[in-house]
Amino acid sequence: MRCMGGDQVEEAVADAVALLRTATDRDWETTRAGRPEWSCRYTAEHVAGVLLAYAGQLAGRATEAWVPFEITLDEGTGNEDVLQVVETAGALLAATLRTTPREVRAFHPYPFRSADREGFAAMGVTEVFLHTHDLAEGLGLSYEPPAERCADLLARLFPHVRPDTDPWRTLLWATGRGDLPGRAPVTEWRWRNNLVIPAERLTLQGLTPAAATDLAAGGDGGFAWIDGGPFQGTRDAAGMLVKAYETGVHRPVWGVFVLVRREDGRAVGGIGFHGVPDEKGRVEIGYDLAEAARGNGYATEGLRALSAWALGRETVTSVRATTEPENTASQAVIARAGFVRVAGEPSEGGEGAGQFAYELRG
Repeated sequence: MRCMGGDQVEEAVADAVALLRTATDRDWETTRAGRPEWSCRYTAEHVAGVLLAYAGQLAGRATEAWVPFEITLDEGTGNEDVLQVVETAGALLAATLRTTPREVRAFHPYPFRSADREGFAAMGVTEVFLHTHDLAEGLGLSYEPPAERCADLLARLFPHVRPDTDPWRTLLWATGRGDLPGRAPVTEWRWRNNLVIPAERLTLQGLTPAAATDLAAGGDGGFAWIDGGPFQGTRDAAGMLVKAYETGVHRPVWGVFVLVRREDGRAVGGIGFHGVPDEKGRVEIGYDLAEAARGNGYATEGLRALSAWALGRETVTSVRATTEPENTASQAVIARAGFVRVAGEPSEGGEGAGQFAYELRG
C-alpha cells in the first residue's frame, strides 16, 4: 500500500516552497490568493499554522478539542521568512507522524471527531497542495502536484467523490476550486476521515477506498494482521467497496470495517454492510475472522457493536444477517449477538435461497 506520512508531507512542502521562493519579491500582502478571499501572505501563514496544529494534535494526543494555540510571526517577517516557517512546521508534522503509533487517533472535527496519523498526513498534504495552488494562481505561477498523490488523497479523504481521469482537477473540484464536466459546482465541503466504532476489546475501523484497493490486490491495507489474515471474505468485501467507489455509489459509513484488537493493534477480521439501508430501513451485515482469531468471541463483539451503531441511525429499523444452514458456528455468533431467526426468509429460489436469515430490531 502506498504510504501517506512524513515523507509525503516533506515532499509536498519542499515542492511548494521551491516554487513560491521564485516570487518572494512580490507584494503578498495585497495580492489575492486565487478564489478564496485571502491575501497571499495570509494564505502562506495559514499553511504554516495548520501544519503545526496537526503536529500538535498528534504529539499531544488531544482527543476532545483543538489544542488552543496558534502561530504568531515576529514583526517585520518577510515572505522568505514565512516560507521558512512553513518548512519548519512541515518538518515538525513529518517528525510527529514518524513517531506516532498507527493506533493513535487525535481530535479532528470532521466528520467523526478523530483522525489517525495517515489522516493527518493526508490533510496536511492536501492543505499544501490546495493553498499552493491558490498562491500560484494569485502570483501568476504554474503549479500542479503529482497525479498519483492526488488520487491517494481523494481515496483517503474524499471517499464519497467518484474518481475521474484527472485526479488533480477532481481534487480542485471537490474543494470548490474548479469545475468538472457533468458535475455540479461544489460550494461547501468537509474532510471525510474514516469512522471508528469502539467495542470492548476491539475497534471497528472504517476501510477507506485507498486501503480497500490494497487489500483487494492482496496487500495488508495498512493493517498489521494476525497470522493467516485477512480471510478471503475480507478481501472480497474490499473489492466490492472499490467497485462502489469507482462508480460513485460508495457511502463510507455503510461500507467495510476492519476488526482490530486493542491489546496489540492486530487486525483479526472484517465486518461490514452489504449496502445502504433499503426503503424499509433494513440493512444487512456480513463478517469473517482470520482462522487464528476464531473462538475468542471477536465476531460476536464486532457484530454487536456494528449493529448497535446502525440501529442508532434514524434511517435504520432493523439489522439482518444470513448464514448457511450448515454453518452452526456462524449461527451461534448471530444468536449471541441478539438476532432472532426470521421464519420463511429468504424465500426459496430467490437471492440467498437456502440460507437462514436473522434480524435484530432496536
